[in-house]
Amino acid sequence: LWWHAHSQWDRATVHGAIVIYPKKGATYPFPKPHAEFPIILGEWWKEDIGQLYSEMIQTGGDANTSTAFLINGQPGDLYPCSKPDTFKLKVVSGETYLLRLINSVVQEMMFFAIANHKVTVVGSDASYTKPFSTDYVTISPGQTIDLLLKADQIPNNYYIAAKAYSAGAGVPYDNTTTTAILLYQGNSNSSPTSLPNIPSRNDTNASVHFTGKLKSLADKNHPIDVPHKITTHLLFTLSVNLLPCPNNSCAAPNGTRIAASVNNISFVNPTIDILQAYYYHVNGVYGTRFPNFPPLLFNFTAQHLPLYLLPAKRSTEVKILEYNSMVEIVFQGTNIVDGDDHPMHLHGFNFYVVGWGFGNFDKDKDPLTYNLVDPPLQNTIAVPKNGWTTIRFKADNPGVWFMHCHTDRHMSWGLVMTFIVKNGKGLGAQILPPPQGMPPC
Repeated sequence: LWWHAHSQWDRATVHGAIVIYPKKGATYPFPKPHAEFPIILGEWWKEDIGQLYSEMIQTGGDANTSTAFLINGQPGDLYPCSKPDTFKLKVVSGETYLLRLINSVVQEMMFFAIANHKVTVVGSDASYTKPFSTDYVTISPGQTIDLLLKADQIPNNYYIAAKAYSAGAGVPYDNTTTTAILLYQGNSNSSPTSLPNIPSRNDTNASVHFTGKLKSLADKNHPIDVPHKITTHLLFTLSVNLLPCPNNSCAAPNGTRIAASVNNISFVNPTIDILQAYYYHVNGVYGTRFPNFPPLLFNFTAQHLPLYLLPAKRSTEVKILEYNSMVEIVFQGTNIVDGDDHPMHLHGFNFYVVGWGFGNFDKDKDPLTYNLVDPPLQNTIAVPKNGWTTIRFKADNPGVWFMHCHTDRHMSWGLVMTFIVKNGKGLGAQILPPPQGMPPC
């Protein structure tokens, strides 16, 4: 798993790995690796990250693209003055290694690959998956993927590389490639081989082809519990919007301000945190009328959409869930302003990804294709550009839970909503009180 700051964009540098080992007496559901290594993908700007955030909020435009991507804190050989510090992963020929891949990049999904080597996917977001072999990985911001790497090639130096997957038309992105080196023990060559083959930066098919292969292990030792009797059906549209500015004074097209929304509500940060307001019954901090379905029905993924769809309502609304309710959310991407991928992350829960597709969700046909046998259990899932994704979870964790796009500029523009899960019966089903000495926001 991955821990990180959640204040503005501080997570660019305030983050790290949480490694969970099998409990005592248990083993991995795959041969024990010779060694394991965290591989953390990051992003770096020459300017101060706080200033970058503030400028974007003040101007209403998009943020400057980053200067470099990182592998374990280093940009790699392809950036000026960086070659001496390129991260090197040292391996012994014939051995197998467990790579714990984490995407800490702030603004982009990433493609990752190792030259001349395949990897075997065995886990995602701290849950085991059915193993499958691949020569590249697609990983969303906030997502973790466990990979087995067998050092089975001619002893040499091989490039490890990652670059952005960015499918939005006209959306600025960092087009650089970060590298590390897979270094075989005993190899005397100093120069790595050529870069690995990585999909094109806007190859949506490559992205969903990888993600669609993820399935839970779902065996007798690793059972799953997919909700079947759904009590709460939700359909959430995910959109980028434009808001008018006085005298057309903002930096987005035609002097507007960029916003983003869930069901056409662009989240507004409250004056005090929702958790305290809920726990202490403080009125006026948030509303409870977050819609279960989009307020306007239209052809969500049409190439050309009417201008009246551009704005969103700015508000602080929550969706209240009964304890132990069985929840299904259909995330529906839209083409307002421009379609884009949205890596959705839910606090407080893991969820089963039971289906996905391109275009508009069909409530009669698409549920017939759901995977209810071995869907992956995740906490972050990329909703494909102009497509849909369905998740299911049991609301058995009382409290206030943030759900947001993990592309941070989308989150800062308002692609956020909040669930309140009510208390159940018994001590284990009650929201915990604030810790003693908790500092104010």
